[in-house]
Amino acid sequence: MMARIKILKTEKEYDKACGRIYQIIQSNDDAIEPGTKEGEELELLSLLVENYEKENHALGVPNPIEAIKFRMDQMNLKQIDVAPLFGGKTRVSEVLNGKRPLTLKMITLLNRYLGIPLESLIAGNKKYELSAKKQDQLLNVGAINQYYSISESLSKASL
Repeated sequence: MMARIKILKTEKEYDKACGRIYQIIQSNDDAIEPGTKEGEELELLSLLVENYEKENHALGVPNPIEAIKFRMDQMNLKQIDVAPLFGGKTRVSEVLNGKRPLTLKMITLLNRYLGIPLESLIAGNKKYELSAKKQDQLLNVGAINQYYSISESLSKASL
């Protein structure tokens, strides 16, 4: 029997809803079908939990250096791979170790070529361009080239 479901207002109600979601998922070896009693309860509880988390467990914007390191990890990049975005091997090391601040040019290039949200790097614009030599060097890195190609294709498609 489905318990009375209501808007989650407290951490205790949130924990109880999460527990019920877990219980529903674990109680059935087969996929839970939409439109069934369990499917409807699971969908409703999931929406309530998601809403509660947005309001009460919102994550802030990450530290810019952590955002860069995270993206590099996601794309399996080394410092040498992103050096053109920072102006050289020494500078990338200084920035990632907190010894040098990000410049507007670095922020813009990190956003443009690695897709790191500007909100994570601090506001900037896309007027900066790499020299042809540095751009070729950067685009020789497979993960960056693949991301950049997809990004450019999407930009052109939206025009």
